[in-house]
Amino acid sequence: MSTEPTPGAPAGPRWLSNILTALGYLLVVPLFPLAVKIVPEYQRGVIFRLGRLVGTRGPGLFLIIPIVERMVTVDLRIVTMDVPRQDVITRDNVTVKVDAVIYFRVTDPDASVVKVMDYVRATSLVAQTTLRSILGQSELDDLLTKREHLNQQLQKIIDDATEPWGVKVTIVEVRDVALAPEMIRAMSKQAEAERERRSKIIHAEGEFQAAEKLAEAGKIMAATPTTLQLRYLQTLTEISTERQSTVIFPVPVDVLSMFMRGVSGDRGGGQGGARRSVPLEGEEKKG
Repeated sequence: MSTEPTPGAPAGPRWLSNILTALGYLLVVPLFPLAVKIVPEYQRGVIFRLGRLVGTRGPGLFLIIPIVERMVTVDLRIVTMDVPRQDVITRDNVTVKVDAVIYFRVTDPDASVVKVMDYVRATSLVAQTTLRSILGQSELDDLLTKREHLNQQLQKIIDDATEPWGVKVTIVEVRDVALAPEMIRAMSKQAEAERERRSKIIHAEGEFQAAEKLAEAGKIMAATPTTLQLRYLQTLTEISTERQSTVIFPVPVDVLSMFMRGVSGDRGGGQGGARRSVPLEGEEKKG
């Protein structure tokens, strides 16, 4: 015995849908204000006919069947949403508080209405969980210095999660990273020690280069002694430009030692001659 419907019988419940649709068309004239819909350029109207998705209409002016059709308005503009501050433990066991901002928009109005109850709240929760997950796998230094890379990674993961809902995530920005006061002091000490280390290295490199240049200059002056005298004169010229100054003229030690030996020799010869010229008392008597 065949269970197929006869050609003249109505196929399933579609006869009821056709009757209500025809009734709606009859009520268009008396219920004309309810049938006219105007949707702005930045919105779309998702139409349901007796609970079934018909499609998207708009923007502009169009008509719907009263009682039979229902419209849900979807905004297509970019939504700016603050992600609440999250407590995150980084991979190197540092507790930080991070908040972010996310920019997204609806690209498929039908999916945003049919596949998710509240796409704004759903996107917010996905952003929160993804923020904790991704930043928890990163170290503190990466969180502070490689923020652009983390933003791109967050945007890709959140966009992949919200794509079935007809939502496109365009930008995700980690806005603020709050550290504990103890960690801030420790990082300040570390930065100060690093700056001091760099300054000492630069100073030592400068001293090393100066020593090399002085050694080369000493070799040149040793080969030509006149350059040392010229250097003396140049130094005196530079000192004499000041009004009140004490001029110190450097004299080689060899010259001073020769001068001192000459003076000591003159004094010794004079005393010896004087002793020989004085006659003794016994010699005077003999004479």
